[in-house]
Amino acid sequence: MKSAVSAILMVTVLLFTTNSHAIRIKDLASFEGIRDNQLMGYGLVVGLNSSGDSDQTKFQIQSVMNMLERMGITTSIKDNIKTKNVAAVMVTATLPPFAKQGNRLDVLVSSLGDAKSIAGGTLIMAPLKGADNQVYAVAQGSILTNSFAFGGQGATAQKNHPTAGRIPNGALVERELPNSLIGKSIINLNLHEADFTTASRIVAVVNDKFQGPVAASKDPGSVTLTIPEAYANRAVEFVAALERLEIKPDVQAKVVLNERTGTVVMGESVRISTVAVTHGSLSLVIKETPQVSQPNPLSKGGETKVVPETEMKVTEESRQLMVMPEGASIGDVVRALNLLGVTPRDMISIIQAVKSAGALQAELSII
Repeated sequence: MKSAVSAILMVTVLLFTTNSHAIRIKDLASFEGIRDNQLMGYGLVVGLNSSGDSDQTKFQIQSVMNMLERMGITTSIKDNIKTKNVAAVMVTATLPPFAKQGNRLDVLVSSLGDAKSIAGGTLIMAPLKGADNQVYAVAQGSILTNSFAFGGQGATAQKNHPTAGRIPNGALVERELPNSLIGKSIINLNLHEADFTTASRIVAVVNDKFQGPVAASKDPGSVTLTIPEAYANRAVEFVAALERLEIKPDVQAKVVLNERTGTVVMGESVRISTVAVTHGSLSLVIKETPQVSQPNPLSKGGETKVVPETEMKVTEESRQLMVMPEGASIGDVVRALNLLGVTPRDMISIIQAVKSAGALQAELSII
């Protein structure tokens, strides 16, 4: 009993969703139009210690020539330019909503060619564009990779991933996104997880807070909000008062099984119908021991032979039949399975069998 419980605690993860505590609307949903935006750009990393792109990568050479020409230095492909200290990279960043000019963003830099490492390099000014092909930020700075890569003809040494790194606060915002709240009288609230019960609870809490038909739900994934007259031209204050409201979200009963790792995750809403469960295993051990058979002394025609000796042992575990009553909660299920002395992998087989019997009142997901 004790060993089985220890195995369950060490290997099995049992997550109990706490519906007893209310959660802020801010953590359950987001406002339409208020979201992050992805930025992307192309740039050059210079200052590498002969670990940049090789001569086989042509586009970084063309990029260097273009950069030099913008600085008034005329070059030609006939000059046979070699740039072992330069690497072509893709630069990505996330532009948060309501970011203002001069705000700084973290930047991710990833090698585009065959550079061995970009550790210690410096990213030259790279414009970052959005999906509309407009420049929203400019990135530049020293790259941090927390890695190294060295080697010779006989041996190499590498730590982490030297061809990708970050530039903390490496981009400056140059263009602001339009404010999606100005002049609006209706705001849509989009739930992270669509649910009829959760949406209706949000509507009830919001209307009770503002004493009127402010909220209405047209589907389980969104809630339409009409800004009250008391908050006219004060949409920010209305949103701030709204997102602090708390509700008890409803979650779907679900059991997640990972057979590769033996992980079992059960929600608090999981229930079972009346079912009897027993679980045992048959162990068969076969041991072969070779024995040498020799003829008697002075015997004629005798031969020395190896004679196998087989030892067989069959063991079958005796387990009790456990009856779990209808409406048993997740705690009842775990306690009952612990009494059977099951391991996490045994529990996966039992839960699958209970689901096949139609006694598990929850969605079963196997990953």
